[in-house]
Amino acid sequence: MDEVNRALQKIARGTGIVFLGTVVSMALGFFTRALIARSLDRTQYGVFSLTLTILNIGLTLALLGLANGLPRELSRYKKEEPEKVPELVSTAFILVAAGSSLTAAVIVLAAPSLSPIFNETLLPPTLRIAAFSLPFWALSMVLVSVSRGFGRVREKFYYQNIVIPLIFLILTVLAVFMELGLSGIFFAYVFSQIAGFLILMFETFRLRFLPGRLVFRPELAKELFLFSFPLMLTGILGYIMNWTDTLMLGYYLNSDIVGLYNAAAPIARLLPIFLNSAGFLYIPIATAFFARAQLKEMKRIYQIMTRWIFLLTFPLFLFMFVFPEVTITTFFGAKYAGAATALQILAAGFMFHTLLGLNGMSLTVIGETHANLIGNFFAALANVALNILLIPVYGIEGAALATAASFIVANIFRSGWLYRKTGIHPFSRSYVKQLSTGIGMIVILRIANVSASSVWGVLGILVVFCVTYLVLVLMMKSIEPEDIDLLSAVEMKFGVNLNKVKCILERFR
Repeated sequence: MDEVNRALQKIARGTGIVFLGTVVSMALGFFTRALIARSLDRTQYGVFSLTLTILNIGLTLALLGLANGLPRELSRYKKEEPEKVPELVSTAFILVAAGSSLTAAVIVLAAPSLSPIFNETLLPPTLRIAAFSLPFWALSMVLVSVSRGFGRVREKFYYQNIVIPLIFLILTVLAVFMELGLSGIFFAYVFSQIAGFLILMFETFRLRFLPGRLVFRPELAKELFLFSFPLMLTGILGYIMNWTDTLMLGYYLNSDIVGLYNAAAPIARLLPIFLNSAGFLYIPIATAFFARAQLKEMKRIYQIMTRWIFLLTFPLFLFMFVFPEVTITTFFGAKYAGAATALQILAAGFMFHTLLGLNGMSLTVIGETHANLIGNFFAALANVALNILLIPVYGIEGAALATAASFIVANIFRSGWLYRKTGIHPFSRSYVKQLSTGIGMIVILRIANVSASSVWGVLGILVVFCVTYLVLVLMMKSIEPEDIDLLSAVEMKFGVNLNKVKCILERFR
């Protein structure tokens, strides 16, 4: 078995674990959000969304880009200077501990000043409560990044994806049952982050990923900071792309509209689930290929992973894009049905982000972090400008258009830069066949004006559609040898017999 197949199988196994954890995490998060949205009025739910938006921006500043930079640097140090790995880990931990504590203090002090900006008196008290979760949240993410640098996914799966969201859900149920209101929900949020961090810290010490005695090395801190700083700025710009719509809806309109929009936005953000799951182990594995100047093999991995990511994401996109009203009302209730058109627009933007593959992570692998920064800068600039122009006229649909456009701009730039530097692109012949077939079938569905009034009706239509799509993909002979090898890896991992499936695929190669 060649190196590409071994790398693909390792990524696939890791992707399966991360994906399962992500699905569980999103299911818990969705159930929690739905519970909060149904127990509060739309204005209070809007305040909840605004508070988390500001907290997420604070998290990006507090992490200093290390959540994305640390796995790559650990992978490099393990090969070149393994004796410095413990010092690298402890230096990163101390940097984020200091940065997150400072950021939390700034949020607490700045909370009263944010109230008049968003015309919302409930915002300062919720921000003061939520800010206390920031150091624990940031340090948990650093510990997960350390385990990722060591090629492990268990810490992300068990602790970040399951333990913390589950604790938050349980505490939220108690807060709703005891009628503690919005403040009670945020206290639940803080306690869940503290508990998750303590459990993860214990596990990290047990695995000896974190030294028993923390040391700070200024030279390592400088190196980490210089590499990760563009990633931090990229992350800030990414959050501008993701959250400017929420913030500017609060500024131009009101919390009620923010609550309505934030029924559509979390659903659309489900679309990159397979992309992000695959990317968890892609960076350390692709870094090893790049370090050996094996760009041809790296390109092959990129194309195959992108094709599988699209194939898995497509049914989810179809559900949101063709049946947006049923999708929203199923999760959030009839009072949020007005966000259906916004969901369609957002889904199109996030699907474009997904179909171009792991372009941003590949730029990180080849050391072109500034390219991500430049791409996100122009996209964020476009997002802000479009929100200013479109929200006063079109409301939540204008906000959705601005966000979708910014993701399209950013991904075109990243993919163009990656191709110029390495020749890597996602468009193999098999992938073009899959894309054209999927787009054609969506056009047919829209022209035929297929509709359903219940989620069960929608699922029935989707099953028929997906089966037809897979048959067409097979008939177009878009199966490649690596697809068969990936199924063999699934057989070995889970002990299932897929010989019949492999035989069918072999006939259509």
